[in-house]
Amino acid sequence: MMSTRTRALLAVAVAALLAAPAALTQAAPQSASPQSATPQPVAPALPQHVKTAAEFVGDYKTPRLKDGKPDLQGFFTNATVSRMDRPNGYPLIINDEQAASLEGRAQFNVRLKTERSYVDPKLGAPEKGKALPGVGNYDVAYTDPGNAVINIKGELRSAYITFPENGRTPGMTEEGRKLRAAEGPARRGTGFDNPEERGNSERCIVIGTNGPPFANYLYNNNFQIVQTKDHFVIMSEMIHDTRIAKINGDFAAGAPDQYMGHSVAHWDGDTMVVETKGMRPGSGAFVSDNGKVVERFTRISDNQLLYEFEVNDPAVYTSVYRGQSSLTKLTDRTYEYACHEGNYGLQNILEGGRRNDRLGLAQTGGQDRGE
Repeated sequence: MMSTRTRALLAVAVAALLAAPAALTQAAPQSASPQSATPQPVAPALPQHVKTAAEFVGDYKTPRLKDGKPDLQGFFTNATVSRMDRPNGYPLIINDEQAASLEGRAQFNVRLKTERSYVDPKLGAPEKGKALPGVGNYDVAYTDPGNAVINIKGELRSAYITFPENGRTPGMTEEGRKLRAAEGPARRGTGFDNPEERGNSERCIVIGTNGPPFANYLYNNNFQIVQTKDHFVIMSEMIHDTRIAKINGDFAAGAPDQYMGHSVAHWDGDTMVVETKGMRPGSGAFVSDNGKVVERFTRISDNQLLYEFEVNDPAVYTSVYRGQSSLTKLTDRTYEYACHEGNYGLQNILEGGRRNDRLGLAQTGGQDRGE
């Protein structure tokens, strides 16, 4: 169940959002830098014990479907201030004081405290001719990266990665660096002539929330899981990206490339195991054609799934790496992410290019452009 501490944190965040329903800046003001937070604690010298799924389950009685398999279905969130790599000076398993330090310096929480006046509905319309605050393209009322550290059945975590023991993504091999350079985010054209010259997220193709493995993003860190006798389906709220894994299926030879790769699944006791190969750059971990991501989903309480992953690609990384997080059940359903409805930004970029053509102005951008 959700701890008193977590409920209190959520209550503060919700209250702040209700008091701040309009536009803000994406970056925290320099005067409220997260670096002013409590000094980082020193990590323990000895490795910490990483609990297994069975240890988290304990004596919990897993709900089951008619076929006897665990019921993993529902709407879940992984919103958190914890990131993939462990922050310097922190252990993996942290106490309340260390959690408060990480949460206090998280950009989202800093913005909730410092930018509420930008969106106070009681202030009325802005004064004519007065400069507005630098709100950027996302305000804090419309973002939700998470306001608390990972909490797995009451155990607080500073990051996802559990192995290697230093809590960091392993370095790349020489071959991995070459593959990354060859398949990396090369920019085509000027960026103003064709929609294919823009990034995948601008074109509403894929952002990467659904991984694999799952990570954490600026907003829409929500998922729906559906299972049948033959398939395990994971849909992320962001761009409604959906992975469909055939249970006891095989990796199809010659299948067309998919951004989130090809997934198959099988049951390992009460844990659903999803194996994925062939992801394209920009979605989940960067892997070679022979690399593989293995995810494990285990019900550990009425409102949480334990999410575990392993990225194994000797061609790209100097070591495998593994991680754990929680998927916490939502009381609401996810919303349709109609990405292209009102996506006038992409249209305006291309219209601006055509205007330059009519005026005889050269397009700028190319490899160095930002998007």
